[in-house]
Amino acid sequence: SLVAKANRDFKTIIAEICEIVDGSVSAEVAATDHATMLAEGRVLAKIAPNVAVKVPLTMDGLKTCKVLTGEGTMVNVTLCFSATQALLAAKAGATFVSPFLGRLDDIGLDGMELIREIRQIYDNYPLLGTEILSASIRTVNHVKDAALAGSDVATIPPSILKALVSHPLTDKGLAQFVADWKKTGQKIV
Repeated sequence: SLVAKANRDFKTIIAEICEIVDGSVSAEVAATDHATMLAEGRVLAKIAPNVAVKVPLTMDGLKTCKVLTGEGTMVNVTLCFSATQALLAAKAGATFVSPFLGRLDDIGLDGMELIREIRQIYDNYPLLGTEILSASIRTVNHVKDAALAGSDVATIPPSILKALVSHPLTDKGLAQFVADWKKTGQKIV
């Protein structure tokens, strides 16, 4: 969806992001069948060493995850909506599993409960090693609650990231500091 809005070549965009970002960058396959997902995943993995191939949490996606992780490729299994799905993703070798919090909340379920359930299951089996990547973050509280529930990583929209930094008492305190400093008539440089 984001690439459609950008109206640019997908692989070029991924390469550019990978040059800027030190951590993993998820690049999603477009196919839904195992053979084509695998072929696309191998192409995407060659873009940069920090690409995590993103596959859907389907039977074909899990098969693709198993093969790609066996080849040393990071894989992000996406569209996770249950703890049992997350367990299957981890057993398939997923580097990340992406539960979609906002979409669960949209249909009246508790996205944070899912994060807590996945965390408990993963903690029961530490050899799994899959990280929980909270997705579909819609609010500042989603970020806080996901971290409290044990999420390892989150994808956060720019508007929420900016809101995380903001607090009225920070603004008030900084304004007071600036005013007090100005009264001293001093300069540091």
